[in-house]
Amino acid sequence: MAPSRAQRAARGNRARRARTRRRSAIAALAIAVIGVLVPGTAYLAARRTRLGAVVTGITLAVYCAAAYVALRQRDAVVAWGLDANRLLWIIGGLIAVGVVSVIVLVTSYKMLRPITLAPVSRLFGSLVVGVVCFALAVSTASGTQKLLAQRELVRVFAGDGAKSQTRPTIAANKDVWRQLPRLNLLLLGADDGKGRDGSRTDSVMVASIDTKTGDTSLISLTRNFMRMPFPADSPLHKKFPTGFWDPKLGDVEQPEFYLDAMYRNIPKKYPGILGPSDNEGADVLKVSVGEALGLNIHYYVQINLAGFAQVVDALGGITVNINYPVPVGGNDDQKIPPSRYLQPGPNQPLNGTDALWFARGRYNVPTADLARQARQRCTFKAIVERATPQNVLANYESIAKAGEQLIRTDVPQNLLKHLVTLGQRVKTGKIANIDLNKQKNFPNGRNPNYAGMRAIVAQATGPSRPAGSAGPHKTTTVPPSTVPPSTAAQPSANPSPKPSPKPSAKDTADLTSACAYNPGPPK
Repeated sequence: MAPSRAQRAARGNRARRARTRRRSAIAALAIAVIGVLVPGTAYLAARRTRLGAVVTGITLAVYCAAAYVALRQRDAVVAWGLDANRLLWIIGGLIAVGVVSVIVLVTSYKMLRPITLAPVSRLFGSLVVGVVCFALAVSTASGTQKLLAQRELVRVFAGDGAKSQTRPTIAANKDVWRQLPRLNLLLLGADDGKGRDGSRTDSVMVASIDTKTGDTSLISLTRNFMRMPFPADSPLHKKFPTGFWDPKLGDVEQPEFYLDAMYRNIPKKYPGILGPSDNEGADVLKVSVGEALGLNIHYYVQINLAGFAQVVDALGGITVNINYPVPVGGNDDQKIPPSRYLQPGPNQPLNGTDALWFARGRYNVPTADLARQARQRCTFKAIVERATPQNVLANYESIAKAGEQLIRTDVPQNLLKHLVTLGQRVKTGKIANIDLNKQKNFPNGRNPNYAGMRAIVAQATGPSRPAGSAGPHKTTTVPPSTVPPSTAAQPSANPSPKPSPKPSAKDTADLTSACAYNPGPPK
């Protein structure tokens, strides 16, 4: 009986496949491994035409779609990377790609290798395929870990269920930075020291960012400020009409009414006074610091100083100029000397621990708090310079894990993609310090001249909201720069008896020169 057409075709296919398997074991192995780059091509080489055409077609379609998205939809890619739910789908897709790559490699090699192989050649081929499969698995696992770390970091930022009475309302369908031409971030360094009942914010700084240029002004507040004011319509103003202090104790130092004690003491004594909040202490500081400086404080970022070193180490350290010996450890009050000093010198590399003490050391340092504030601003500048895209990508998993554990913030997740763009502008913009003028405005911290500070800030950053007006929890999409200049320096709800000094150009200094190497004690 003559064979049918189908039988003859099947015999022809088997014959062609047999001829393809006469190639050497090395050639078969090379084609299979290279075929992982474009899955399906190794099937075509093995004369599995239909299977190869389908897999290759799917691969090319995926590559073309990925190229289009990467080149034309980069904003969408950034948005996906900052969306916790979409990141789960991306992780699932990455795992699927890894599994498919392993399957394609193994099946391709089985189709391509010679039918008869010497034991040594068979062992060598299996070993190479195993190593490549292991490399694919490791790459997939590494990528998955980075994406999981990214997802956990994204979840640090406030989601839809976050509770805060001090965040601005942003219209999602409009240009974010048109609504916020100047973004004011409250940067808090929380210290959970020994013998302390709760956290104190030993470091309080405001970063005021021009969202068009990325130019940033840093404003440091001294931790022993008393009489910190509150807006006239704030519930806190009713409790402290003349600022955060106890008039019954008189004009003396009141450590429990210092700026650094507000974060802990006010929520402890008046829980829920500002309404539902995920971080009452931060909300209190946003309202009060905003009133003291005449700014709408939009968001806060709080870093636990005990773990600050981890963030710096994750970046690979920072480089700063050290102009005088900076103490590591030590306690002025208990007369405990430091264990060592960071020695002066230009371009000194610091690991996380040393960077922390560079920002905090104060034992027997002249003008201790002001000197420490100056070094903190230089630390901020050094971190911005160190956080290059290449460095962040190279150390991303460590950075993400450190941030996840150490950072609290009320910055919403839907603002993250816009902050990525703003961050690029900040890196190329200027970073300057606004000097609040200690000599005139706070020779001591018992009764600072907040009206004078507001005048300085208004001149440096543009018109601000009137003192005593609604805090940021009352604003919607109206930016601070829309307030008429004539109202920028009105008296606060807690007026100071001192006249407001006229601001001058020296109140603002570029940090490039302020952080330069100029040996000598702080002034």
